[in-house]
Amino acid sequence: MQLLIDSSTRLGIHVNEAQLEKFRIYCDELIEWNQRFNLTAITARDQILLKHFLDSLTLLLVWRGSSKANVIDIGAGAGFPGIPLKIACPALRLTLIEATGKKVEFLQHIAARLKLEQVTIIHGRAENLGQETSHREQYDLVLARAVAALPELLEYGLPFAGMGGMMIAHKGAAAHHEVHESTHALSVLGGKLERMVRVELPGVTEERQLVVIRKAARTPDNYPRRAGVPHKRPLTSTPSP
Repeated sequence: MQLLIDSSTRLGIHVNEAQLEKFRIYCDELIEWNQRFNLTAITARDQILLKHFLDSLTLLLVWRGSSKANVIDIGAGAGFPGIPLKIACPALRLTLIEATGKKVEFLQHIAARLKLEQVTIIHGRAENLGQETSHREQYDLVLARAVAALPELLEYGLPFAGMGGMMIAHKGAAAHHEVHESTHALSVLGGKLERMVRVELPGVTEERQLVVIRKAARTPDNYPRRAGVPHKRPLTSTPSP
């Protein structure tokens, strides 16, 4: 775990001993479960620490919200970035949405194993939950990592954000192109690009960007569209040929 300590310190992120123990357990469980189920393509311990845990914690470089904020992670997969953020900020109220049953099973297991409180895990799709009044525009922070291209992702995520709330998307080298293609989606869905922050992880050469979106206007009631439509017909700024 020294790698996580050193790397987080270099980024100005503090992780205490109790949190480190949770990350150790999380890593062990992820490796064990991944031998049975395909939870993640990253399986080496050092890579998990850097490309999953530390990458998730980089949210703390741009988010300075309430320690008791209401947070939702859409397409949570094996729990990134939501669970690492919850470990770092234990008072958060966290909701994880995941459509794949085996990943939901792992999320339930790891939340119990780490004794995380105020964590809700939902087996479902963002397109459906985003139309439910119990979730729509109820969150201070919306998270998404490795889910979809940004125009599509905004339709999944912005309906969950309350007015003035924030959506943060982890993106790679294509981030600037995706933001350019999202001008129309932002206008339609009530989002405003606040900033893009380049993040450099120690020992990782791939470009990483945090795209920070502010909820500036209410999302029209007809968004998100029904399941599958945002992927087939994303709200891109460049018309299809």
